[in-house]
Amino acid sequence: MNEVFGETVQSVQELEDIVGGPSKLAANKVIPFIDEHCEAFIAHAPFLSIASSSLQGSDVSPRGDSHGFVKVLDQKHLLIPERPGNKRVDSIRNILENPQVGLLFMIPGREETLRVNGKASIVKNKKLLEACTVNGKEPLLGIGVEVEECFIHCAKAFKRSHLWVQERWPVTQSLAPASRMLSDHAKIPNDRVVQSLKTSYTERLY
Repeated sequence: MNEVFGETVQSVQELEDIVGGPSKLAANKVIPFIDEHCEAFIAHAPFLSIASSSLQGSDVSPRGDSHGFVKVLDQKHLLIPERPGNKRVDSIRNILENPQVGLLFMIPGREETLRVNGKASIVKNKKLLEACTVNGKEPLLGIGVEVEECFIHCAKAFKRSHLWVQERWPVTQSLAPASRMLSDHAKIPNDRVVQSLKTSYTERLY
């Protein structure tokens, strides 16, 4: 038992005794393919998070671009272009070890989200990647997902957080900028981090 958390749930039966079982709607909402509703949702989504894991641990990473950047190839397959990043490629490293991933698609202003679970591959097929070209820049790689589950996730988290309600956003003036956080964590002078971020955001988006 973790001494910090104290009492913790130890079994599925104990969990179900506490929270109960899902409704018929919740239990039956999962489909094993991308139908027309899911395809339309993905086409409108400019942002998603991808969850992956390896023996070393788990990771959740954001992906974003103009809406429609994720390509639905057919009812069982989709492609996420891998844009330039910091070359840690955490998600890709995890996928090479464990292909199971979870995706969460978000549309600004829409409180429901779309969850897609499946088996991922690292794609280098130029014909597929050419379709993901932006500003003349073709991605070097993509994340292909063989879909196993698709389902809509309800809006309660967004309603509780007021994520799209600007007047309810927290005041952040006292929050350190990302450059300061990175500087302190990486032990690199702040001015160098500021310049690195500026160059990355203006010259290396694609």
